[in-house]
Amino acid sequence: MNRRDFLSATSATLAAGALTPRLLAAEPVVTATDSRYQPGPMPKLPVVKPGEFVFAAVHLDHNHLDGMCRSLIDAGGTIKWVYDPDATKTAAYVKRYPAIKVAKSLAQVLDDPEVKLVAAAAVTSERGPLGCKVMEAGKDYFTDKAPLTTLAQLEQAKAVVAKTGRKFMVYYSERLTNESAMFATDLVQQGAIGRVLQVVNLAPHRLSAPTRPDWFWVREKFGGILCDIGSHQFEQFIAYTNLKEGSIMHAAVANYSHPEHPEFEDFGEANLLADNGATQYIRVDWFTPDAVTAFGDGRTFILGTKGYIELRKYLDLARDKTASHLYLADDKALQHIPCAGRVGYRFFGELILDCLNRTDKAMTQAHVFKAAELGVKAQLAARRLT
Repeated sequence: MNRRDFLSATSATLAAGALTPRLLAAEPVVTATDSRYQPGPMPKLPVVKPGEFVFAAVHLDHNHLDGMCRSLIDAGGTIKWVYDPDATKTAAYVKRYPAIKVAKSLAQVLDDPEVKLVAAAAVTSERGPLGCKVMEAGKDYFTDKAPLTTLAQLEQAKAVVAKTGRKFMVYYSERLTNESAMFATDLVQQGAIGRVLQVVNLAPHRLSAPTRPDWFWVREKFGGILCDIGSHQFEQFIAYTNLKEGSIMHAAVANYSHPEHPEFEDFGEANLLADNGATQYIRVDWFTPDAVTAFGDGRTFILGTKGYIELRKYLDLARDKTASHLYLADDKALQHIPCAGRVGYRFFGELILDCLNRTDKAMTQAHVFKAAELGVKAQLAARRLT
């Protein structure tokens, strides 16, 4: 029987139901209840009493600010002011926080001595200069990612931090508010997979084009896809490898499906090299299909000398709609750790205490600025594919 006849006969047999594929025996899996690695206790919140840490929300151009404010409040922060030139945006905050005051100007917020931190989600290209203004007024600054769009803005922010001693912090939510990603941070630091050799980040997003503001499509304003979405991935590279410096080996961007917005980029990729020899590959895009229930099926793969970790951040595709799944493989066992509701978001309480005590537990300023730098440099190095 020749190969074509064999395949035809096999297909007919399968169709008739007479042949069932033989399944391999399942490998032993360490369950979440008897494993060696488990999340520690949830962070104790709030970390301060009401009124001890007063903050304000300004420039409401991205809804990430909602999560930033809510998390600060959960950690004990007190939101006092909201400001945006558009009254329709501030109205939503008044409904959400009835005790909040609507400022007539940014200056009114900055002149208030009670305000210790200003949280903001301005148009991306305006975030760096806004932060400098906030810090020069004696306040710490907490901005949505990406925190800036040019190397000149980066140098200005560094100079103002050095001059004022204030904090320029960034909401890198894909790690800081994903419990699997935060637990992976702990595992790596504990040496669970040995020395980290490579980090692979796949970060698809859902576009929801009709809800996007005009500035979202303008390259000068959103900064490019590697600077924007990619900032999350570069921050994770720093967190998981503890690099001090990194270089761009390859970068590319494209606009495959949005010719009506010629400056937009719906696809990007980059390959980085850390000073300690670790490498990173990232793919970012706006191609999440409608059947995916989350905004994107974000995955992270961390390869070490003694094992590897996979994160399924927002769902376990076609199996589980819950978020924050961590898979760990080493020489002793395989483990699936559902992290949702078991790790928490410690960053916000640590940030509040850092601002009050002038410490750097939540994230160092060098870490923040290096992530921003890598994003801008990757964008500048990117080859345009279409």
